[in-house]
Amino acid sequence: MLTIGNVTAPNNVVLAPMAGVCNPAFRLIAKEFGCGLVCAEMVSDKAILHGNHRTLDMLFVDEREKPLSLQIFGGDTETLVEAAKYVDEHTNADIIDINMGCPVPKITKCDAGARWLLDPGKIEQMVSTVSKAVSKPLTVKMRIGWDDDHVYAVQNAKAVENGGGAAVAVHGRTRVQMYTGHANWDIIKEVKSSVKIPVIGNGDVFTPEDAKRMLDHTGVDGVMIGRAALGNPWMLYRTIQYLTHGELPDDPTPQEKIRIAILHLDRLAALKGESVAVKEMRKHLAWYLKGLHGAARIKDSIMEQTRRDAMVQLLNDFIHTLEDRELAAQ
Repeated sequence: MLTIGNVTAPNNVVLAPMAGVCNPAFRLIAKEFGCGLVCAEMVSDKAILHGNHRTLDMLFVDEREKPLSLQIFGGDTETLVEAAKYVDEHTNADIIDINMGCPVPKITKCDAGARWLLDPGKIEQMVSTVSKAVSKPLTVKMRIGWDDDHVYAVQNAKAVENGGGAAVAVHGRTRVQMYTGHANWDIIKEVKSSVKIPVIGNGDVFTPEDAKRMLDHTGVDGVMIGRAALGNPWMLYRTIQYLTHGELPDDPTPQEKIRIAILHLDRLAALKGESVAVKEMRKHLAWYLKGLHGAARIKDSIMEQTRRDAMVQLLNDFIHTLEDRELAAQ
């Protein structure tokens, strides 16, 4: 189990808060695949305070997703406090998380995301102010540093702890690395040995075996899975089974992949309407279909679809083609 403040997750596998992906449709699937804690995609503090309808919709939490961490971002302590208070009082999220890891220029130019990593003193002051203003546990997701010359992971984690933060998630890359190169698990290990609050490790966890290696190498309390779960929630389930029972379940069949992809599409449609859902599912289907024989041939057709039924028919036809090929080979 993973305990953060007064919140206890049933296991220590955590879904990363991926922008444009971690809406309730995908989060609920992750939860149904056993994920201990799911994190919502980051939401702007200023957009919350301006009452932006699209932003406020992003704060919706299905009770079946809990425990859930809702992530906010911003570069100003005052607006972060007010946004955190709104999340605290008006949502049923269990944990409030502050993003200090997003490397995207439009975020860092606003002194938000990874920009916080350059000033441990500012982090401690902000976390202290926000944590005192809310009743839910406050956590931080950060990177190890801005660049190789500014790796303040230990100082920043201590700042989170000293400020009253309930846990810290550490992505083992710098801001300059973006998503390239390798995650530095040694620095995550240093962070874990330097603070008493729970530490969640993130970066280069692509298989259940990777998750176990990270836990063994760093001693972290939880392992956060991001890109490896895209189109592949089985990664979450297989990791939990491997860590809990030492068992490595089989990969899903093509039929099972398409069944869950259609479920994902239908939940997105219920959430955002058919038109938006079909457009969003194009990228997800590229992930679901990855590795399936002949998938490249239908990806172009998928990108042209505008209606749910046509997209589902395309997927079902693809599966029938695979089944016919298997029968012919027997």
